[in-house]
Amino acid sequence: MMRLIDVREEKHIAYVKLNRPEIRNAFDPRMIEELTKVFRGLNQRAELRAVVLQGEGKVFCAGADLNWMKEMVNYTFDQNRDDSKKLFAMFEAIADCSLPTICLVQGAAFGGALGLIACCDYVIADPATQFCFSEVKLGLAPAVISAFVNRRCNASKTRYYMISGAVFNSAQAIEMGLAHEVVPIGDFELQLSSIFAQVGECGPEAVRETKKLLNSLPTLSWSEQRELTTQVIAERRVSNEGQEGLKSFLEKRGPHWRSRA
Repeated sequence: MMRLIDVREEKHIAYVKLNRPEIRNAFDPRMIEELTKVFRGLNQRAELRAVVLQGEGKVFCAGADLNWMKEMVNYTFDQNRDDSKKLFAMFEAIADCSLPTICLVQGAAFGGALGLIACCDYVIADPATQFCFSEVKLGLAPAVISAFVNRRCNASKTRYYMISGAVFNSAQAIEMGLAHEVVPIGDFELQLSSIFAQVGECGPEAVRETKKLLNSLPTLSWSEQRELTTQVIAERRVSNEGQEGLKSFLEKRGPHWRSRA
């Protein structure tokens, strides 16, 4: 059976590709399960430095598969809720991955595809890409993805597009905080190289711990934030990586992880 998610690794970078170009990389329950397992597995790989999420072909992702949508029509309330929990788990696996995640977006990103984008740390979009919270046009709501989109974006800017289902472009995606750079698809690789060079300058453990910290803070009270932030910096200072970073700075030399990168 053909894998719906293609994964390859090169120089400590994992490339995760949605691999259903014949239906514009639309996802269904099997693809959701595969993507969830992939990101949970990558999160355990200490030797990796980053993950790139992309779509095969001309379109990043068209959202839900038409055949899956046909099945939904006959789902009971409980079946729909269980199905949606699996979808939420997929987004959560991407958002909670402690590796830096870079998303490359081309062609179109509709419906649930915007949830995939919102879960990544850095998003590069081709200028011709069209974005759309298309759920309301089907009498539905962008419910599951809203938790991730609103955590990432300016809610006042996404609100109109979620309510209206209006199509917007890459520049507007940047304005609302959904994307970070508009780069022609032909220059994606060059932009990735620049990002990887920046990541290679940083301590691998420090990057992971920083991402975990940033994910945790919004759910904590002020006193809990005080405890967590002081705990994390103390742990980093006495860690082997932290000690190496501080000593290399004081000794005016590069830390060991730069040569390994």
